[in-house]
Amino acid sequence: MPMAFDTMQSSKHVCVVGAGASGLVSARELLREGHSVVVLEQNHDLGGQWLYQDVGAAKATVHSSVYASLRLNGPRISMDFTDFMFTPVEGRDARNFPGHRELFLYLKDFARCFELTELIRFNSEAVHVGTAAATGKWIVRSRDRRTDDGELVEEIFDAVVVATGHFSLPKLPKIKGMEEWKRKQLHCHVYRIPDPFQDEVVVVVGGSISGPEIALELVHVAKEVHISTKHDEIPEKLVKPVSKYAHLHWHQEIELLCEDGTVVFADGSSVVADSILYCTGYSYSFPFLDTEGIIPVNENRIGPLYEQTFPPSLAPSLSFVGIPNKFALFRFLESQARWIAQVLSGKRKLPSADEMMKAIEEIQHLQEIEEAKDIIQVAAETLEYYDRYGDLCDFPHLEDWRKEIILNNFENCINNIETFRDE
Repeated sequence: MPMAFDTMQSSKHVCVVGAGASGLVSARELLREGHSVVVLEQNHDLGGQWLYQDVGAAKATVHSSVYASLRLNGPRISMDFTDFMFTPVEGRDARNFPGHRELFLYLKDFARCFELTELIRFNSEAVHVGTAAATGKWIVRSRDRRTDDGELVEEIFDAVVVATGHFSLPKLPKIKGMEEWKRKQLHCHVYRIPDPFQDEVVVVVGGSISGPEIALELVHVAKEVHISTKHDEIPEKLVKPVSKYAHLHWHQEIELLCEDGTVVFADGSSVVADSILYCTGYSYSFPFLDTEGIIPVNENRIGPLYEQTFPPSLAPSLSFVGIPNKFALFRFLESQARWIAQVLSGKRKLPSADEMMKAIEEIQHLQEIEEAKDIIQVAAETLEYYDRYGDLCDFPHLEDWRKEIILNNFENCINNIETFRDE
C-alpha cells in the first residue's frame, strides 16, 4: 500500500542524497518551492562524477569514473541549466567541448550563485534510507567518512531525493576463463592515464564511447591495441581509426581467455595480451536504500518508476533524479527536480498508484521495441520525450536549433570519433 503522506503541509523537510549535477539542481528547485533541504555528499567536495579522483590504492572506493584527458561528449549547450548558461570564462577552458574540470567548475559556480554550498554536508555518507513505519516519513542514517569510529547520525525527513548517479559500480561481462586469466584486468572506472600500458598489448572491450576513446589514447603508448565489440561487423565509428593506425585492430566479442595470456575472439582470431580493459558500462546500485523489496534494483534497471522518477507505492516522498542511462541533458535533470519540488509542495498532483503502474507497463513495452533502433533515432525520440516530460511542470521545451545541434553532434561522433569535438 502507498505510504501515508501529508499533502496539507506545503513545505517539506527533504534530504537530497548526492551533490553532483542532479543533487545540486534538485536542491535549488526544492528551495525555490519553499522546502527545507539537507544535501548529503560522501566526498569532500561537490561535483559527483565531475569531481576528478586519483585512483591510487583506493581503486574500490572512488566514485568518479572520469579519466584525466576526458572531454565532454556533448557541446556546452547540452550541459547547462536554463537560467545559468555554460559560457566560457576568461582564463579557463573555452572550448566548445571542454575538459571535465571545466564542467566541475561550472557546477561550483552554479552552487555558489544559488547559495547551495551551505546546504551540503560534505564527507557524509548515507548508509541507510528507510521508511519510518506508516508515518510517510523517512529515516536517514549517515556517517562522517573522515572518522573511523563509525558513529551514525540519524534524522527524520518528510521526503528523500536520490541523486547519486549510476556510473560508479563497474559492470563486467561473463567470459569463459576470466578467473583463470592471470594478467592485468581492470574496468575503465579506474582508468586515469595511459602510461601504465606503455609498450603493452592491450585488449579494450566495449564499442560505445569510452572504449574507442580510451583505445585511441592507448594507441599512442601501447605496442598494440585490440578493440573487441559485440558487433558482427566493425562499428561505423571504428572504421576510420582502425584504418589510420596499423597497430589498432578490431575483433568480435571475446569467446575465451586462456591461462597463458591468449585472448580468443568469436571471429576466430586471437592475441596474447598483457592487459584487458573493460569499457562495459555500469550497474545501478543504491546500497543505502531500504524499501523492503518494494523497489527492486538490478544491474540494468531500477523500478518500477513512474516517468523514471517516482516509485508508485512510495510516491511522492521518494524520488530519483538522473536515472536514464542513454543520455540525460542537464535540462532534463532540472525538469525532474522542478516536478518533484512542485509535487511535494502540492502544486502538482500525481495519478493514483494503479494509474502510474499502468503507464509504466506501457512504457516498458515501447522500450523493448526501441532496442532495435539506431542511436540517432533513439536520441531524437529521447529529446521529444524530454519535452513531453517538461509539460508535467511547465518546463520550457528545447529549442529546435538546440535539438539540431545535439543530434548533429551524435552523428559527427559516430563518423569522426577522433576529431568530432574540434571540427
